[in-house]
Formats: sequence, structure tokens, C-alpha cells
Amino acid sequence: MRRARSAKIVATLGPSTSDEQAIRALFERGVDVFRLNFSHGTQSDHARRLATIRALEKEFGRPIGVLLDLQGPKLRLGTFEGGRTQLEAGARLRLDMDRTPGDARRAPLLHPEIFAALQTGTELLLDDGKLRLRVESHGADFAETTVLVGGPISDRKGVNVPSVLLPISPLTAKDRDDLAFGLAMGVDWVALSFVQRPEDIEEARALIGTRAWIMAKLEKPAAIEHLDGIVALSDGIMVARGDLGVELPPEQVPELQRLIVRACRKGGKPVVVATQMLESMIASPVPTRAEVSDVATAIYDGVDAVMLSAESASGKYPLEAVAMMDRIVARVEADPSYRSGIDATHAAAEATTADAVCASLRNVAGLLSPAATVTYTSSGFTSLRAARERPAVPVLSLTPSVATARRMAMVWGVHAVLVDDVHDVAEMIECACRSARDEGFANPGDDVVVVAGLPFGQSGTTNLLHVARIAR
Repeated sequence: MRRARSAKIVATLGPSTSDEQAIRALFERGVDVFRLNFSHGTQSDHARRLATIRALEKEFGRPIGVLLDLQGPKLRLGTFEGGRTQLEAGARLRLDMDRTPGDARRAPLLHPEIFAALQTGTELLLDDGKLRLRVESHGADFAETTVLVGGPISDRKGVNVPSVLLPISPLTAKDRDDLAFGLAMGVDWVALSFVQRPEDIEEARALIGTRAWIMAKLEKPAAIEHLDGIVALSDGIMVARGDLGVELPPEQVPELQRLIVRACRKGGKPVVVATQMLESMIASPVPTRAEVSDVATAIYDGVDAVMLSAESASGKYPLEAVAMMDRIVARVEADPSYRSGIDATHAAAEATTADAVCASLRNVAGLLSPAATVTYTSSGFTSLRAARERPAVPVLSLTPSVATARRMAMVWGVHAVLVDDVHDVAEMIECACRSARDEGFANPGDDVVVVAGLPFGQSGTTNLLHVARIAR
């Protein structure tokens, strides 16, 4: 099965798409990577879904990526008398560590790490930013605040502290348990929530090692301040616009989305744009025109993938949402201005052998118009660097590693194929030509551009470029 587009589609599984028939239908309509959201459902629910995906993968003979999305820390208020209260603008509200149910004058906030990081003047957001407080004074276990924007508030609503770097790990005890479970199941990507700084990626890497690739979810303003460091240490980035739009003025989110996408394209790291892309299709069989433009804008910017959340997990029209996203992506990529835009925003290659070879690949592909570019890779490094160049022809990624093939399902333009190990250049060229023909990318007489690293099996050694012609 070959997709007629370069950008990939990630879809979240949930109550609307849990059985084998629904997952199959999503894949057939265009899903490249399935997201297992561990904020919802049980481990056994996710295990059943993953087993279905792997059976589907075997049936179709196509690598399918699986993304485990960890819940991350959830900062919440405690409870209120009667389950809710009303906060009036201008009133004072005390937050403290007392578990006693709160009222309009005080509320429990059982997070000492928040109090430890507060400063006078810090603003706190409640219930996804609907209510806003300003800190007037604070101590190790309390904060006196003024209500800036009031409204109704009920039990256990979320608390956001946008302007403060919180001394908190992105991995809770639940996350660590879910992570161990997911790695044992064999997930391909791990989405790390609540990333604030590069050290958060290092903490996760110490637990994950090479068993999966790490996708940092950028949903905290602090992460933007450390963007380059986080991109450098991560294997991929998700623009998590939901929480980012809570902690920052909404009008800043498009600008930051473009900033993040360009940083990822420069670094050669896969980037996914997520949240509310086709939100209205949770309840409607057709999206709004603004949502279509939102998806299209991300594709014009050159993202690796776009993601569906509730649209596919709990919506009424999950299949229609995937089909719509597939059509939008294909339409944009067929627009002549898409290629000119991709070329205009292409980042210069770095002064490395791998980038020199892959930049040459891009130039050769532009001059010769080959049927495909073919990368031979064990770790995925060569395919990632080739995809960074956004060549005008597909990237056929040949690998002996099933883990690498599955991870490539997230990467722009890459069609991964499992092959046997090769032992010399002649065998590799023959494998590349045969695979390009068998996978429907090339016909006899067509050219393919082959890129690899010597010696075989060593990551980061991309140093060979060869133009081969398919035998007639």
C-alpha cells in the first residue's frame, strides 16, 4: 500500500475506534501512525488496540507507526463545598495545602511545587484559562491572590502557571508505569507531555534508551525559550496547540507554530501539528472552511504530519475526518505553489558529510527527475537527512530493522520497506532497483538516486550517492 502524498496522518484511537473493523477502516482511508492516548482508557484497552494494529500491519505488509502519548503531570485544584463556587472579579482567593473543601474565599491546591516557584505578580489560569488570578503574596504552602477574571469553578479544575518554570518532572508515577508497559508492548514513539527544558528529554531518554523514539510535546511557554535545545535532543516534536493556546494568548499560537516547524525542518526532526485541526467533525460530517485552511497551512509549511485527536477517538465521523484530511493534504501537495514554498523555506545544509550527500541528492533529483530516491538505513539516520531536504520525488527507505521502518511512518515523504541485510554496494544497488520496481515507484528504464552510509550498519555514516537505472 502506497500513499499518494508526502505528509503523514496521525489518528488517535478511542471509544469510537477501538475494534478491528474501525482500525482497519482508518488505516485504509489514510492513517500512517496510530496514537494511543494514555490520558484515557486502561492499559489493557491500549494493548488490544496495539495487537489489532500489528495484525493489520502483517496482513497488509506495511509498517505502521504507534505513538504512546503519556498523560504527564496534571495540576488541579481540590474540591469545593457543594462541588462548585463562584469567583468574583476583584475578590481575594487564598490557595493552600489544606484538603478541606474550598469556597469563594479559599481553595485547596495540593501542589507544593507550584508554591515553591511563585513570585509576586505571577498569574494563574484556572479551568483552561477561563479564570485568571494574580499572586499578591505567597509562602511555601500558600498564595494570596486577586481574581482578575472571575466565573464559576468546580471540583478539580486544571491550573496553569504559564510564566513560571515549574520544578517538576514531566514523568509522574503513572507515566513511568505506562511507559514501561508501552515499551514492553513495542510502541515506536513516546510523546512526552509537560516538556519545559532539554533536561526533561534527557530524563526520559535515560528510561527509554533506544527502545522507542521520543516526541516532545511543546505545550509550555518555557519550552519555547529552550526550543533549539529541545529539538536537538528529541527525535521529533509535536506542536500541542491546545495547552499552548491556554498558557499564551491565542493570537501568538500561529506564529509559534511556524517558528517550531522551521526549527524542526532546520534540524531534520519530524514535526507534527496537533489539536482541533478538524474539531467540528467530532459532531459534523464536514469541517468548517477555517479548519480546512488550518490543515492546509500546516502542509504548506512543510510539516511531517498532522494529527486528529477527539475527531477520530470519540467523534461521530472518524472515517470521514481521516478521509477529509487525506484529501486536503493531497490537494495542497498537488498545488504548484506548494513546491515553490517548500523550496523557499528550505534550510541550508550543515557542514557534514551526511548533509552534503543529501543536499546533492536534492539537487540530483531536481535535475534528473528520477522515479524515486532510495535510502538504505539501519538506524533511520540516512532517511531522516534525506527527508530533511524535501526532495521532489518520494523517499523509498530500505531497512533491515522493523523498528526503524515503523518509526519512518511519521516522516515526510518516506515509504519504508523491510529488506534483508546487504553486504556490499553492488548488492545494495540491486536491492534498491528491485524494491523501487516492486513497490511501484519505478519502471524499467527509470532512474533512481541511491543514498547510503558505508560501512553498512553504522549510524550517521551517510557518505554514498549513486544514480542507478532500472534494467529493462
